Amino acid sequence: MNFSENKILISASQLIEYWYCPRFIYFMNVLGIAQYEEKRIKVLKGREVHEKKALQPGYLRKKLGVIRQEKNIYLSDPGYGICGIIDEVLFFEDGRISLLDYKFAYNKHKFKTQFLQSVFYSLLIESHYRAKVETGYVVYTRDKNKIVPYGITGKDRQAVLDSIEKVNLIITRGFYPKGTKYGKRCGDCAYKRICVQ
Repeated sequence: MNFSENKILISASQLIEYWYCPRFIYFMNVLGIAQYEEKRIKVLKGREVHEKKALQPGYLRKKLGVIRQEKNIYLSDPGYGICGIIDEVLFFEDGRISLLDYKFAYNKHKFKTQFLQSVFYSLLIESHYRAKVETGYVVYTRDKNKIVPYGITGKDRQAVLDSIEKVNLIITRGFYPKGTKYGKRCGDCAYKRICVQ
């Protein structure tokens, strides 16, 4: 697929919904049925954490070797057809560049989507700053703000690019995808009454 032909920009939030269950994208973006996630406690708490971090004065993560940071940066790339707001872009003494993402979660409750979101943001950073991102950092706010690094490989980037292509297919062509293979997710789903397997 030629990403430059995209007429839409896919956000990190849309990809997270897709990774949870591909049908979320269909119901939200094709049929226009909201899931009212703003009523969910964890979603509200997560947003509150992000707002507090955004209001904090600038600080540097000197233990990591950070010399400069940019916070709450909106980036887009029409070539990939993606956009997102990155919590922090980090610049290191040795010339490296990375990202830092805050999660209202415990380190022991790692989810693949948390890592894939970092990979997604790395694509935006690489495009905008013309620098390779080899590591992403996640701050687990429920674990005393523990910082965990995640290595990013070419295989990881390709997996995210494949997901972007699939989300684009659902939205632009109205493709009805298979639902999640994890049945437990269906119990708390806003769309369970209209989702046909």
